[in-house]
Amino acid sequence: MAWIDACSTDDIDAEDVIRFDHGGRTFAIFRNHEDGYFCTDGLCTHEDIHLADGLVMENTIECPKHSSIFDFTTGEVETPPACNNLHCYKTKVEGGRVLVDI
Repeated sequence: MAWIDACSTDDIDAEDVIRFDHGGRTFAIFRNHEDGYFCTDGLCTHEDIHLADGLVMENTIECPKHSSIFDFTTGEVETPPACNNLHCYKTKVEGGRVLVDI
């Protein structure tokens, strides 16, 4: 595990998500309505659709394909058809940069 510089805090609007690729893997980095930053696996656990194309509302992301909803602060599935949780990664902000522990 190592802290990776993923993006600038300015790269993500409030209640939004961006895709971050590193080491052959895809992640999603979220900014919630309270300026908190979070990171999960980037693909929906239902059919491997990129979550960065989904809709963020407060602390949830809705998959753009079948509308599964995940709490990105915990990774928990809130709405099927997905039944497996997302893996979450620790984040921290330093000097206006979002760092992810992957």
